[in-house]
Amino acid sequence: MMKVALGQFAVSREWQENLKTCLDLMVQAEGKGADLLVLPEGILARDIADPDLVRRAAQPLDGPFVNQLLEVSQGSALTTMMTIHVPANKEGKVWNILIAIRDGAIIAQYRKLHLYDAFSMKESTNVVPGDAVPPLVEVAGMQVGLMTCYDVRFPEQARRLALDGADVLVLPAAWVKGPLKEMHWDVLVTARALENTCYMVAVGECGERNIGNSKVVDPLGVTIAAAAEAPALVFAELDPARIAHARAVLPVLENRCFDKPVLIKA
Repeated sequence: MMKVALGQFAVSREWQENLKTCLDLMVQAEGKGADLLVLPEGILARDIADPDLVRRAAQPLDGPFVNQLLEVSQGSALTTMMTIHVPANKEGKVWNILIAIRDGAIIAQYRKLHLYDAFSMKESTNVVPGDAVPPLVEVAGMQVGLMTCYDVRFPEQARRLALDGADVLVLPAAWVKGPLKEMHWDVLVTARALENTCYMVAVGECGERNIGNSKVVDPLGVTIAAAAEAPALVFAELDPARIAHARAVLPVLENRCFDKPVLIKA
């Protein structure tokens, strides 16, 4: 069994304040025996009135924000996942990087592939897309695949991770409010779990702009834990036996007629 914690909060424009929130959630999650803590997307800094703040506030992976998280994580078996914005090039753009930290080290990182150029927003104004399939991370004996927010709208990525061996798909997000957007979130998160017979752990930022609504969906599409629109720390247990049962009664990965998705190279 894996015990997972979903740390939903509203990101402020000050990285020091967000760092304190993250550290508090790490302490609480570890105190409750969690193996994995998932935090939202882009947690260094955010301001609804200043979309370029993510670029100006970006820090390298060896900067003060990550270094303090690593220092506090030393000696702990808790794995913590989140995304932060990291300087990428001389033009001032950034990467949106999902990092996994454990016991004082970054054990995995993934640069967001699908940038949110949709619904009158344009993430690519400030962000450079990644160019590699996300890695799998072992947590409590289970294989965890990495995705970020808008990635959930692209079933090829989730399917690739499932075929690579993922038992669990993790999705930090900052899902923007809007007409039908909460319905989209619910449908997409559930579909990615059900069509791949994986657990989905989707953690959304809450606050003025984003919906929150963090949730865990099991391999047969059942929501087993959920938050609403306010800050919350929600726990769930992920059972390998549930995955085995789902894949026995619903062998979609075996029955598929298409090959493993591959990344299109620019």
